Amino acid sequence: MPPQSTNWQQSLKAFLHPRVVTMFFYGFSAGIPLLLIFSSLSLWLREAGVERSTVTYFSWAALAYSFKFLWAPLIDRLPIPALTRWLGRRRAWLLVAQLTVAASIFSISLVDPSEPGALNLMAFAVVMLGFTAATQDIVIDAYRIESAGVELQALMSSSYIAGYRIGMLSSGAGSLVLASWLGSTSNAYSYPAWQTTYALMALTMLVGAITTLIIREPDNPRPSAHQYTSGQYLKFLAIFVAGITAFVTVYVLTADSAGTLRQTLTEIVENSALSGLVVESLRLALAIAIVAALIKALSLTPLYNKQLVRESYLDPVKDFFQRYGSRLALLLLFFVGFYRISDIVLGVISNVFFEDIGFTKNEIAGVVKTFGLFMTIAGGFLGGLLAMRHGVIRV
Repeated sequence: MPPQSTNWQQSLKAFLHPRVVTMFFYGFSAGIPLLLIFSSLSLWLREAGVERSTVTYFSWAALAYSFKFLWAPLIDRLPIPALTRWLGRRRAWLLVAQLTVAASIFSISLVDPSEPGALNLMAFAVVMLGFTAATQDIVIDAYRIESAGVELQALMSSSYIAGYRIGMLSSGAGSLVLASWLGSTSNAYSYPAWQTTYALMALTMLVGAITTLIIREPDNPRPSAHQYTSGQYLKFLAIFVAGITAFVTVYVLTADSAGTLRQTLTEIVENSALSGLVVESLRLALAIAIVAALIKALSLTPLYNKQLVRESYLDPVKDFFQRYGSRLALLLLFFVGFYRISDIVLGVISNVFFEDIGFTKNEIAGVVKTFGLFMTIAGGFLGGLLAMRHGVIRV
């Protein structure tokens, strides 16, 4: 499609389109969970006396964002009994995802990490937050694509980014200011302060839930070439759950032996970081191999529907490579896979580092809300406006 060109008045007016405004509120809802897994949680754990090495492990919960493509086809196809008939395919999943995100955040608030054995409970709640937040992102992306034509996609993305950054400001800088105001500092840890902070963050998810109940279902959902029964979808879900269970089980069963191997390897190479990388890479490879073997075995059972699996997983990948060609498709995948590595790695521990060198939570929050918010929102809206005016490729 050739680049679209509109006058400035039309471009500015398009920001008031209901779908564009909707994406602003959805962006806010999607931006809330991320920093509650990363920087805000890291600071909470550090104030509670948790070691830095343990703090960084909690960032693994955010891997759900990186691997959400694995269950995105399931979310795309699987109906929710009763709720899908009432709200529609996209809104039903949006409401479920938003309510479970809120429940996960609230569950985190109920755990004091300074108590013996509490970190395991908190880790479970944080993993659930990562999974449910990634699920919400999946459905928001599908809603955005289906709810408007190509001419509005750039502005909807800009509006989404603006809302996302405000959500991140609320859960990042906002949570730090709130926890500090309620009395938790690096020298005087207060669990009630962080408990109240995370409980209030859970309430902010009502913004997305109310938006879902107000808007209407997209008019042009992508039809499936084949219709499947609820039983077939449930069998598909059973395969997915079995794969996840096998993956987690491998990590649980290899925890002790991995620790021993890491210690032994550290003594040999005298580099604990390298030893940890090698051991964890081996655990990941083993888990993937076992999951692949399990799915291969399940493919020989009645649980496996070849047509459903091909339509949900294989056809989208095939379409992607056919649409862009192998070279550009691989370049895009490489870019998407690596362009935020520095941001993610730094974001986990940056607030802990800033507090350790003497900055207060209020000072950290002040810098974030001053420089991080306004520049990002201005850039997002300017990019969307220019794309609306001149087209994405020219810009």
